[in-house]
Amino acid sequence: MTTPAPASKVHAPAPAVAASDDEVAARAWQAMRTLVLDRYDRRKKVTDALGMSFIRAKALRRIAAGPMTMRELAAGLGTDPPYTTVAVDDLERRGLVVRTVRAGDRRSKLVSITPAGLEQARLADEILAAPPRPVRELPAEDLAALDRILSRLADAP
Repeated sequence: MTTPAPASKVHAPAPAVAASDDEVAARAWQAMRTLVLDRYDRRKKVTDALGMSFIRAKALRRIAAGPMTMRELAAGLGTDPPYTTVAVDDLERRGLVVRTVRAGDRRSKLVSITPAGLEQARLADEILAAPPRPVRELPAEDLAALDRILSRLADAP
């Protein structure tokens, strides 16, 4: 028969160490990245639907927002000018964009969307904008909270 330890010797479980705000933020960020980039990455679906690389689809979507110079497009895509030229050459061959000389600066080319390009850009936007099933199935209260939080993050400086 065993005797219980005296009350002064009984130890309560050690309290769980609370995660720091930075650790919680890192976990939340990782969860968002995993959801968007790994589990529900729509880039493959866009490339399959449009028959082009995602960077070309991204360029098409940017140009659909309004004509821009090749330099502006390269900066917006984060690509170097020669690569941007290769991408725009391909989009132009497909009849999705046109290049014209920029008024007032004959050395600068302006890239504009064609009706066929606008249709492809809209398809890409539709695919990218469709929320995955788990997001659509969240309870209304959770969905409203998620929307509020993400909106606040999107508006942060």
